[in-house]
Amino acid sequence: MFKSYKFIFIGLSALLLVAITAGVCIGAVHIALGQFWSMIANFTGLSHTKLYTDQQLAVLLSLRLPRVLMGALIGAALAVSGASLQGLFRNPLAEPGLIGVSSGATLFAALMIVFGGQILNIIGSIYSYYALALAAFTGAFVTTLTVYRMAMFQGKTVITALLLTGIAINAIAFAFTGLLTYLSTDEQLRNLTFWSLGSLGGASWVSLSSAVPFIVVPVICLPFLAKSLNAIALGEVQAAHMGINVNRTKTLVIILATMAVGASVAVAGLISFIGLVTPHILRLAFGSDNRLVIPGAAILGAAALTGADLISRTIVAPAELPIGIVTAIAGSPVFIYMIYSQLKKQQIL
Repeated sequence: MFKSYKFIFIGLSALLLVAITAGVCIGAVHIALGQFWSMIANFTGLSHTKLYTDQQLAVLLSLRLPRVLMGALIGAALAVSGASLQGLFRNPLAEPGLIGVSSGATLFAALMIVFGGQILNIIGSIYSYYALALAAFTGAFVTTLTVYRMAMFQGKTVITALLLTGIAINAIAFAFTGLLTYLSTDEQLRNLTFWSLGSLGGASWVSLSSAVPFIVVPVICLPFLAKSLNAIALGEVQAAHMGINVNRTKTLVIILATMAVGASVAVAGLISFIGLVTPHILRLAFGSDNRLVIPGAAILGAAALTGADLISRTIVAPAELPIGIVTAIAGSPVFIYMIYSQLKKQQIL
């Protein structure tokens, strides 16, 4: 697999490197490329020449680097989850935000913020992130399981049921989140606003360390299920005849995808369309082989969200545009095109 796809992976990795470099260098405190490499050379012992100021180093280590790494991790998590769920549902329109998984995670995180505020204050800052991640994971798991059960009919995913169930879950989740907003205090209201719009503004080494275990495991493990998802794409009966444990694959995909989405929502709020657009771009360009799409989506998603975060914090500087707005503006036209393509393929249009 690697030999046939290695140039694609190299190209995607180069794109991610460019996005990360731009993310750490561009901002209110500008860091030239030479100064950035000078920092790296100093830390690695390759050089002792100091081409940067102490202010630039402080900005890089305290603000830029954790934020960029958080964006890359969450982008990879959302994209790999979207690609895996699309493979499981056998439909390119399945996406954590679209089918209600992200909103379900947001609702449960909001419940933890409003009703578990005292608990979060007692257990401390680091453990509070784990509590939020656990709550978001529970919400994501419940909604994914609900959508999966309601969209399946005679072993196949019914696209109408998939979309309608996702719309219903999104509506219910947003309604209850709105109710929680009404019941919340001023401090809780600010936190809930953060969840609903999505932002990497609260990224820190503490929040990054809390999200890493929940994100790295799915990002590493889900590509190993690509071969099984390729078999499931032919039909569950055929996959079983090929020796694939279909039920185990379903369970693993749902648990790992919801773990990644839950952790992402817990630390960055609701960010849509990354899990929808990035796998679709790869499928259009290189085909539907999940052995390429799933790991490739992780790399491309990381680059896409890093770039979106760069836009969100520079386009209206010194203010900051919520990153969920940027991804929605960029992703909505692609989603409309995808629906049009699906309808045209089915000769409805």
